[in-house]
Amino acid sequence: MQTTASPVIVWFRKDLRLADNLALLAAVEHGGPIIPLYIREKSCGPLGGAQEWWLHHSLVSLYAALEKTGSRLLLMSGNAGEVLDQLISETGADTVFWNRRYEPAGMATDKALKQKLRDDGLTVRSFAGHLLHEPSRVQTKSGGPYRVYTPFWRALEGGEEPHAPADEPKSLKAPQTWPKSEKLGDWKLLPVKPDWARDFSEIWTPGENSAREKLDDFIDGALKGYEEGRDFPAKDATSLLAPHLALGEISPAAVWHATKGLSRHIASNDISRFRKELVWREFCYHLLFHFPELDEKNWNDSFDAFGWRDDEKSFDAWKRGMTGYPIVDAGMRQLWKHGTMHNRVRMIVASFLIKHLLIDWRRGEKWFRDTLVDADPASNAANWQWVAGSGADASPFFRIFNPILQGEKFDGEGDYVRRFVPELEKLEGKYIHKPFEAPQAVLQKAGIELGKTYPQPIVDHTKARERALAAYAEVKKTT
Repeated sequence: MQTTASPVIVWFRKDLRLADNLALLAAVEHGGPIIPLYIREKSCGPLGGAQEWWLHHSLVSLYAALEKTGSRLLLMSGNAGEVLDQLISETGADTVFWNRRYEPAGMATDKALKQKLRDDGLTVRSFAGHLLHEPSRVQTKSGGPYRVYTPFWRALEGGEEPHAPADEPKSLKAPQTWPKSEKLGDWKLLPVKPDWARDFSEIWTPGENSAREKLDDFIDGALKGYEEGRDFPAKDATSLLAPHLALGEISPAAVWHATKGLSRHIASNDISRFRKELVWREFCYHLLFHFPELDEKNWNDSFDAFGWRDDEKSFDAWKRGMTGYPIVDAGMRQLWKHGTMHNRVRMIVASFLIKHLLIDWRRGEKWFRDTLVDADPASNAANWQWVAGSGADASPFFRIFNPILQGEKFDGEGDYVRRFVPELEKLEGKYIHKPFEAPQAVLQKAGIELGKTYPQPIVDHTKARERALAAYAEVKKTT
């Protein structure tokens, strides 16, 4: 591209990285001074409180990385169009680059803003990078969107390879003078009273460098045996990359290409299983792109007639990890303590809320949005609808997880439960997933008094299952 002395604004959003950042690399090729910008928008920012904590630390990391290149990061708040107009007027910038986002509010903002800026005579370009492939270009043979995961996976696996990830720029040309930036501390993204995120740093370090380290550690460690190990929550057998992907500290293309050429050392089924998880994220965005109300409306509208219960007491017990079912309670307490939850346990707790308690999946989805550091508009909505049976290629509603059997199968020694439900720490393994069946002498030995130190089950599994199936049968009558 032709070199120009006018500044280029690079608008960072869910791409808080320097490596494989196509908008940033295009700005370098453009030749002019670069003004990196992050806008705190009301409708297109972090999904909840936990992700605000992550964003704060990720912006600190990005600022430090940009400083090493001779640049810095501007922080501004407000309506994106108004912020950009102000910055363009102040700096004389005639070009704006950004990487595309795919949630409905973000897409609507970007479409209108791109047209407005072009009408004002500016050069505006958007780039890929948050996904492996553009959802508008992935189509079935008949030209429509995919509704079933397996053919979607086959299409991506056998199709064009994602672009090779690009290295980060070593230096960035700075403007002669820097516009005034807001102070990150003034945004008050971190909880203070109370500091409910105080334990997040036990397992999380936001930022691009940490994302790379996580990926390297996973490739060198847990990827081997991943297909089986990923289901056991007490094991360190998952990548822990989800929050880094959610805010774009690493690109999915970088993750995909890191798994190439490993078959000499790692079984192909482990590699394939991990890639399928990456493509499931892609499938969720494919669904959101073609069904923008995925978080609000049932994909299968026959579920619109479902008789959800309004049960605040049970919903509160579920949120606090006080249901009386240890595997459920461990998952919900892990979520509160660390802003995350093991994937197998996410399915268990979601099934419990929807099918044991008959509480609308949308309420669970909203709670996850606020409490997960990896909160994601596509994955959250699609996964909750998958468990509810109302989504695309969903698990049937009548598949109701037994929380006792799930715990015994995937946390056989009870290590996961003991870690996050310490009041059950001394309970012998035979009863760790069903303390309500333990003899009184066993409970006394473990220092447990049901109903006081640990709750009785808030619902009986067998009766809850029967109630759920009856509610589902009523829906089937009307369709």
